[in-house]
Amino acid sequence: MKIIGTDHIAVAVKDLESVLSLWQGLFGLKASSIETLAERGVRVVRLEPEKGAAVELVSPLSEDAAVSNFLRDRGDGIHHLCLEVRDLQAAMDELKSKGVQFLQERPGVGAEGSLIAFIHPRSCGGVLVELREVRKRD
Repeated sequence: MKIIGTDHIAVAVKDLESVLSLWQGLFGLKASSIETLAERGVRVVRLEPEKGAAVELVSPLSEDAAVSNFLRDRGDGIHHLCLEVRDLQAAMDELKSKGVQFLQERPGVGAEGSLIAFIHPRSCGGVLVELREVRKRD
């Protein structure tokens, strides 16, 4: 398995529009449109620097969304690190053979139509890690 790079650092926020405005004003970052991922229970927006990893703001759609638990326990803050891979299923298979636990059995669909999977924090020294395979759009 080869890691292509760090795709983004996700920040969980209660008020997406307010934090988006703050980050754009402070750092002049360009934002993608706000995307609703109903199956994941979140709204997300990517803030793209000129170089390096994006910052992804993640906000829950409801109180029962997984990110809501994070926000209740910890408040706004860094939620996870996302690493990009070329072949997500192959990466999952390799990591599972090494004893790594995932939060789901198969890749799911993430922002921008990408394939994603989350590694359980206990398998990565307490850090929630997302693996992402960017799919080419036609």
